Amino acid sequence: MMDLILWRHAEAEELAEGGDDLARALTSRGEKQAARMAAWLDRQLPEGLRVLASPSRRTEQTANALGRKFKMRAELLPGGTPQDLLDLVQWPRAKGTVLVVGHQPMLGQTIAQLMGLQASECAVRKGAVWWLRQRQRLDQSQTLLITVQSPEFL
Repeated sequence: MMDLILWRHAEAEELAEGGDDLARALTSRGEKQAARMAAWLDRQLPEGLRVLASPSRRTEQTANALGRKFKMRAELLPGGTPQDLLDLVQWPRAKGTVLVVGHQPMLGQTIAQLMGLQASECAVRKGAVWWLRQRQRLDQSQTLLITVQSPEFL
């Protein structure tokens, strides 16, 4: 059994003309979103999980709110594909839990692929978490949606 938790970075500053997208920081609202979601996650997460984040400032700040060690991985940068993410986390072969802090549309596209939805049907709100589980049942692989949490509702 494998759990994959996808956490979209919290609200970030708008991209200034000629600015560096990867350098955008969280807004004060985004910092509060990240803190609320991190507090909820901290109560739910198992020991021994792996935490991976895109190497952008806003995802690093979001992941830092959790207060756990994490690795930044280029495969999670904007423009990456669902397959990049799934290969990185070794879905569904790995065991245990992996938390990925990343970006839209990659997160929504990954969820849509795993749940058999159209990519346009799966928007992930800023700061929200989608928790998926892969399990074997009667010689069949299943992907279950465990929960969806948004910082506005915690």
